[in-house]
Amino acid sequence: MPKLKTRKSAARRFKVTGSGKLARRKAFKSHLLQHKSATRKRRLSKTAIVDERDAENVRLMMPYL
Repeated sequence: MPKLKTRKSAARRFKVTGSGKLARRKAFKSHLLQHKSATRKRRLSKTAIVDERDAENVRLMMPYL
């Protein structure tokens, strides 16, 4: 069997937690930050868990988790 290719864009965006779940960054923290509150920016800085409905598609993009 040939080796499977990893989608590099997905590999850069997601990582696997110790329990096997997929972690991701939150959106809306890249620019236009001056009008957003400090609380909102702090909340957006944290990582989030990929929803279970999307996790299967992400795992298909990264076959060698």
